[in-house]
Amino acid sequence: MSLKNINTVLATAVALLVISLGASYILTPETLAPGFGLPNWPAGDGGGFLIAKGSREIAMGLVLGILLVTGHRRALGWALLMEAVAPLGDMTTVLAHHGSTATAFGVHGLTSALMVAAGLLILRETSKVQEAAAPPPAAQPA
Repeated sequence: MSLKNINTVLATAVALLVISLGASYILTPETLAPGFGLPNWPAGDGGGFLIAKGSREIAMGLVLGILLVTGHRRALGWALLMEAVAPLGDMTTVLAHHGSTATAFGVHGLTSALMVAAGLLILRETSKVQEAAAPPPAAQPA
């Protein structure tokens, strides 16, 4: 299997995971909220925050999906790197609020690391393509 195929499968898996996670936060927040890693959830109706988180996740997944479908692979690599900040922020939030360290690193940290790895692999793949397609340097006059 080529590097491009592996990268495509990895990026597709990330995009689908992010979209499904976002949909779950909107449709069934009570099932996902406890697994986020915070020790206590806000009193009252915190559902609005979970819907906001779900909307963010869906938007992130759709960006990745559109870049995959349209073949903008270099932009896909950069988007994966940029979007890796979101689970890193989730990890930081859990740690800052004395939540589950295992969840912070095992869920949010690993998600961020997976997105960074996928982004770097795609950028590596696209830089090799650009090098191969570049015209040879012009001869310098003596």
